[in-house]
Amino acid sequence: MTNSDIEGISNGGTGARIGYARVSTTGQNLDQQEQVLRDAGCREVYGEKVSSTVPSERRQVLQQVLRTLQHGDTLVVAKLDRLGRTQSEVVARLASLNEGGIHIETLDGLLNTKALGKMAPLVVGLLTGLAEVERNLIQERSRESVEHRRRTGGNIGGRPEIHPGKKEMVLRLRTEGRTYKQIAEITEISMATAHKYARECEVA
Repeated sequence: MTNSDIEGISNGGTGARIGYARVSTTGQNLDQQEQVLRDAGCREVYGEKVSSTVPSERRQVLQQVLRTLQHGDTLVVAKLDRLGRTQSEVVARLASLNEGGIHIETLDGLLNTKALGKMAPLVVGLLTGLAEVERNLIQERSRESVEHRRRTGGNIGGRPEIHPGKKEMVLRLRTEGRTYKQIAEITEISMATAHKYARECEVA
């Protein structure tokens, strides 16, 4: 997309506001989330009950929404985590939508690319970079841990002690409300290990 296209989107924009609501299959109210999106001015609201562990390509309603969106439209969600299973997946979705001239707005106030105007591609690019940095740091720490155990004669098989950096990340991600499956994918540890450390830190 050219700079003129981006400028046109930020200065104009009579596109539709389309809402997408998602709740897990337990204990959450889809009707309430849909009503909040209507109150926010969404002309159309799509909702589905599906676990956060289900891959985006298998979320049928989300895929329908993505096919419906057109250049200049605004996709409105309650929070960014409605758009994917992991941070990397969400950021990739933001980048794809932004490149297609589609705005993204979260009702928690975290992001509104239409309001950002010309700064939107920069912000999305920054988020993409941060996700990549986090992923690379986790991988680097894991490699360093293995090399350290090799040099010191430590056990490099079985179930080694979690690297302190990963322990801190498990705790932070859990307090942010991430699922254990998401934590396992981000930190590259098993779900059982994530559960174990969260219990030790008394994070339910």
